[in-house]
Amino acid sequence: MDIQTYLARLRGKSVGVLGLGVSNAPVAEMLVNAGAVVTVYDKKSAEDLGVAALSLRERGVRFVCGEGHADKIDDEVLFRSPGFLPTQPALKRAAANGTKITSEMAMFFECCPCNIVGITGSDGKSTTSTVTAKLLERHGRRVWLGGNLGTPLAPKLGEIAPTDVAVVELSSFQLMDMERSPNVAIVTNVAPNHLDKHTDMAEYVDAKRAIFAYQKPGDLLVANYDNAITREFLGLAPGKVRAFSRKNACKEGVLCRDGEIVLAENGIVRPILRTDRIKLPGSHNVENYMAAIGAVCGCLENHEIADVAETFGGVVHRMEFVRSLNGVRYYNSSIDSSPTRTIAALSIFDCGVNIILGGSDKGISFAALGDELCKKAKRVILTGATADAIEAAICASAEYAEGRPQIVHTENMVAAVNAAHQLAADGEVVLLSPACASFDAFKNFEERGEVFKAAVRAL
Repeated sequence: MDIQTYLARLRGKSVGVLGLGVSNAPVAEMLVNAGAVVTVYDKKSAEDLGVAALSLRERGVRFVCGEGHADKIDDEVLFRSPGFLPTQPALKRAAANGTKITSEMAMFFECCPCNIVGITGSDGKSTTSTVTAKLLERHGRRVWLGGNLGTPLAPKLGEIAPTDVAVVELSSFQLMDMERSPNVAIVTNVAPNHLDKHTDMAEYVDAKRAIFAYQKPGDLLVANYDNAITREFLGLAPGKVRAFSRKNACKEGVLCRDGEIVLAENGIVRPILRTDRIKLPGSHNVENYMAAIGAVCGCLENHEIADVAETFGGVVHRMEFVRSLNGVRYYNSSIDSSPTRTIAALSIFDCGVNIILGGSDKGISFAALGDELCKKAKRVILTGATADAIEAAICASAEYAEGRPQIVHTENMVAAVNAAHQLAADGEVVLLSPACASFDAFKNFEERGEVFKAAVRAL
């Protein structure tokens, strides 16, 4: 179905938009333009939501705001934002009363005229998505990159041609009620995450499984063989599968042998890329490239892959070099919103790491992170709601000795940067890798990273 037909079917219908955030604000505009009778449900008032919301209200959009804003949804169709899971009581009541629950991403998948490469996972989604897009662009394809990365794709549907490729990062929240899967699906890994929102780990894994559950026989799933959960996915996919394994644990797929990424299939081993040509540091980025290569290796030449590997410097807020001052290097990895991401970030450095940690609680254990901080960090600078929990994990670690690492508590991000500046010595690193979500103090991880960078540049 094309987007014009989709929207025409909503003309005159009562359509709710739950949460007027990044993905839903353009959806509300599309619905109004299509002649739907639109209601926006949001905790914030139209005034607090800004100019776009006020413009919608002037065009007749009704706003239901404040506490309990989602309690009386009675629209024929409701577009939920990713932050409102379909398992929440208000949405379950609405669905039981006949409201069709959908989302910006579900609309995009239903109407997209071109092939879609979808990427999910607990860690590495953003880098793998961006690398995949850059590889396809290097090959000459017109690529639309978006989704959980922050760029809504539904408003672009009128511009997308059948010969283009959409590369879409997908969170568990976006996948929960999807009824379509991408032509090519990548799952980087699955580890405990977002357990403050999901009912339990099983629900989280089920959401990730949706990225391939509706694939057709000719579609492809690329998944991490080294991760127990995603290795199981490879046996459940309805289409073709291709494993990747940095540990060279399987016989076929995208493997890493003697410092080289290779494709082993049907008894033939094809060299693809030397890992030392990848500009991004860390073994986790080798895995990200392996995942992307697994999705595109059928159409790209080796020199095209190498061109991207040697020039791509990384995603903003992911191991982003900010500056060097008095011999101390400052890195912004605000996107690291889980302990596993922070453990991967720590693995890049040998010693002398002053790490800024803390944020809002996602219900994930910090035990493994505590062990790694004792091994790798010289100083741990804590801020935010989870500061005490992270300190407790460090002190409970068998690796902990008094003062190793040094633990410092600070009131906010700027104070944390200033403390790191005072303590770090020539040759050391200051790394923002919070291991937590940002919502205790910031609207998202991007804002957190920008505050960190501004504080570093002001030193």
